[in-house]
Amino acid sequence: MAPLLFLKDIHIRFGNTVLLDGAELSVGEGERLCLVGRNGSGKSTLLKIAAGMIEADSGEHFAQPGATIRYLPQEPNLTGYATTHDYVEAGLQPGDDPNRAYYLLGHLGLTGQEVPSNLSGGEARRAALARVLAPRPDILLLDEPTNHLDLPAIEWLESELKSMRGALVLISHDRRFLENLSRAVVWLDRGQTRRLDQGFGAFENWRDTVLEQEEIERHKRDRKIANELDWLTHGRSARRKRNQGRLARLNSLRKGRREELKSMGTVKMEALEGGTSGTKVIDAKGIAKSFGDKQVIRDFNLRIHRGDRIGIVGPNGAGKTTLIKLLTGELQPDAGNVKLGTGLEMAKLDQNRAALHPEDNLADALTGGGSDTVFVGGKPRHVVSYMQDFLFTPAQARTPVKVLSGGERARLLLARLFAVPSNFLVLDEPTNDLDLETLDLLEEVVGDYPGTALVVSHDRDFLDRVATMIVMSEGDGRFSVYAGGYSDMVAQRGQGVTKSAAKQPAKSDEKKSAPTRPPRESVAKLSFSDQHALKTLPGQIETQNKQIAALQAELSDPKLYASNAARFTMLSAQLADLAAKRDANEELWLALEMKREALES
Repeated sequence: MAPLLFLKDIHIRFGNTVLLDGAELSVGEGERLCLVGRNGSGKSTLLKIAAGMIEADSGEHFAQPGATIRYLPQEPNLTGYATTHDYVEAGLQPGDDPNRAYYLLGHLGLTGQEVPSNLSGGEARRAALARVLAPRPDILLLDEPTNHLDLPAIEWLESELKSMRGALVLISHDRRFLENLSRAVVWLDRGQTRRLDQGFGAFENWRDTVLEQEEIERHKRDRKIANELDWLTHGRSARRKRNQGRLARLNSLRKGRREELKSMGTVKMEALEGGTSGTKVIDAKGIAKSFGDKQVIRDFNLRIHRGDRIGIVGPNGAGKTTLIKLLTGELQPDAGNVKLGTGLEMAKLDQNRAALHPEDNLADALTGGGSDTVFVGGKPRHVVSYMQDFLFTPAQARTPVKVLSGGERARLLLARLFAVPSNFLVLDEPTNDLDLETLDLLEEVVGDYPGTALVVSHDRDFLDRVATMIVMSEGDGRFSVYAGGYSDMVAQRGQGVTKSAAKQPAKSDEKKSAPTRPPRESVAKLSFSDQHALKTLPGQIETQNKQIAALQAELSDPKLYASNAARFTMLSAQLADLAAKRDANEELWLALEMKREALES
């Protein structure tokens, strides 16, 4: 069957940057595609070309005559409409159900009477989502549809998209959303596309396999470069007369390697540990807060210990931000009390990007202005060097914040956050606008963070990977505490956030969330070898961490790979082997420590 939409050999350049270099996209009837790639790889541009909003420099664009295509932009324009209902209704076709506009707006938290000029960015995107869904199009192109949606709206949208008969092409950083909706993946990488005819759940393993094969090919090419250099230096014909054909091939190989190394850059992200806080970080007892007649927080109890990762979830307007302000001491409760532990060094990430001034350039946003030095953990670094850790180029140092993309602003905020030593992270929607690779690294950083983290997020997969406890809004100002991540919370409640729990909610008591210890009689006694391991493993782990840090420091030298690829490969192998041994020692020590604690209890 012929595709409804077909893009072939698409090329587009912005200035000196080649964004798309032969990209392709084919959408058949009823297909469910997700389009993935790093921030700045050209995903949104490819989707706009598919929607007919912009033209490629060259390439073929075909859409079946009469096929209805609707595109959701990241920044919709509602200018010229009196209300949100008028805006959504304008997207309907003759014969469509006019009541569908109110149905969609209602499920997305709007009444239809809102004046567009008064809408926030999130409200405008929800109105735009209702507009593209209203006519039940043949092809629906969605660019980050879950941004600014709360969990009930995300779960409703999943259900709505699953029931639609048209084809879907989806860009999103929300892994769970992609896993639940996609049946095929189009990966946009370095200007070109690859397709996997499986859902997103299979993508990351497939991508890693592709990159591993590329690495093998890169090593083969490095050996070929070495052979060519040897020939140029020692070959008889080289001493008599340079063979221009071989020299041209060598230069081509070098150029290809430089371009690949440049395009395969990764974010270097590390949270700097401050001083050690007390064991008890926050102790909240019976706290309540009202604004006028509205009870926002009602009789809430929570105890947070050092090392906990608390995820806070619930609908927009449920009081999550108020709860964070109460727990961190920014706001005083009307009843009850909050006691903060000793030695807290707090670092906060604001979802509204309020810490960024639009007219500042990128360098000034990191240094505070008037300097080329940023202090990272108290140590000076040149701002351009630190920028490059977060995938900014030296040329962007004087770029105003106001022209940065959403993903670039998110990375800039993370760069500011992780330059400051802390032992208590407060992250309000940290995953907004991050690409999947940067999101992976953020998960690692938060998961390995030696302090305590308080996270508000609508990203279910992120919460499953980092949270040790979930605080869930149950409505009417009541919050409950559940052990584990988001999926654990759903299992305990019996349902997700779109409906009330089928059984009585868990009480908001820190004892409820604490993992239960095994009975003493069921735990075997520690053997002599176990006792010896408990004493010696911490020293081994510390030594291995120092060795790992030394290897990472040498590998971080950007000139090493180009000057000595063999040593780079050897050190990389040593690092992987040492990290595996360190991880195994940590797991053994943790198991023995839990066994010891259970015996002592």
